[in-house]
Amino acid sequence: MGEVIEGGEWPALLDVTSLLADGWRPTPFQEFIVKIHARCDLLCDYCYVYQMADQGWREQPRRMSKVVIDQLAARIAEHAVSHELDSVKIVLHGGEPLLAGVDRLRYAVEGIRETVRDITETSTRVDFGIQTNAVTLGPEHLALFDELDVSIGVSMDGGALAHDRHRRHADGRGSYAEVASALRQLVRAPYRRLFSGLLCTIDLANDPIETYESLLRWHPPAVDFLLPHGNWDAPPPGRPPGGTETPYADWLIALFEHWYTAPVEKTSILIFREILDLLLGGASRSEAIGLSPVAVLVIETDGSIEQSDILKSAYPGATHTGFSLAHNTFDEVLTLPHFVARQLGVGALSNACSACSVRMICGGGQYAHRYRAGSGFANPSVYCPDLLRLIQHIRARMKSDIQHVRC
Repeated sequence: MGEVIEGGEWPALLDVTSLLADGWRPTPFQEFIVKIHARCDLLCDYCYVYQMADQGWREQPRRMSKVVIDQLAARIAEHAVSHELDSVKIVLHGGEPLLAGVDRLRYAVEGIRETVRDITETSTRVDFGIQTNAVTLGPEHLALFDELDVSIGVSMDGGALAHDRHRRHADGRGSYAEVASALRQLVRAPYRRLFSGLLCTIDLANDPIETYESLLRWHPPAVDFLLPHGNWDAPPPGRPPGGTETPYADWLIALFEHWYTAPVEKTSILIFREILDLLLGGASRSEAIGLSPVAVLVIETDGSIEQSDILKSAYPGATHTGFSLAHNTFDEVLTLPHFVARQLGVGALSNACSACSVRMICGGGQYAHRYRAGSGFANPSVYCPDLLRLIQHIRARMKSDIQHVRC
């Protein structure tokens, strides 16, 4: 598996029928990224939705209708019953989901929960979260999310200088002051319990320790440091395709050492926790690393059922399935080649990755970062040297500590 198939890019011509005949079975979807609003009030220059290869957002309705929300609720309940799911997670996303308005957000949360409760007879728990830039997050939103028990993740790239370098309004104004104002409300009682963490996109121009410490002022329960999206045809900043340099590993290793040796209780840094857990024999919970089956589905505002929206960074139409809530079940989507490839584990890795010593930890890296025209996703991550060095460093650090304890 993982080699280029003649006549199409990997994995378009993957033989799913043979896999099923051989006993492979898909993992049901358990997380749904709901594009409740398809526009944004910021113009971040690294955004994979608005600034990269796929510009399909222009054709989407601005806001998800009540009809589509009702269809989504029914499909989630149908899937939960079919697979006897204990729980599902729904992430309200965008664009900027807060632009959908308080009334539409309430309708989505209450309507989906009620439908799933009625159809599954209360056997499936529905957890809601929202990922927001927090520019307009205020008392009305916070009261709603507190009432409905919706967790809140906030996108923030560090202190004012670091954050405003990329996360700007269309007129060029930075957004840090507005986000900081929202966070001051979120981190206080009674809303503190809703705070799920901060999401920060790495910029090599920002000092890793300074960035981390500036985020710690908000006492986040977790921080997710993201590699900027790119691939072999459109490489990320500072990452020459095929080069042996490791600028992102250098940045992350400096941060890891600062975090790992901190004398106080640590905020969870997800990429480090994932790697440590995998090195100890655990399973990954992120699609960015490891080989656990990806059980995530994206629903656009018009009801289209799509692959991970991060794939919009690869090429126009990369997320499209041709399926919709109105006409297709989620089970039909499960056996599409592109979804199957995300659940095959080692079987979906390129030849280079299959031969790598850290393949079970790295897992080939973020799927979108593997793309190259002609071979599709049958490649190592464009970040391969960085991932290899980072994992080797963390493994050596852990091994040294274990040996020290044994002595």
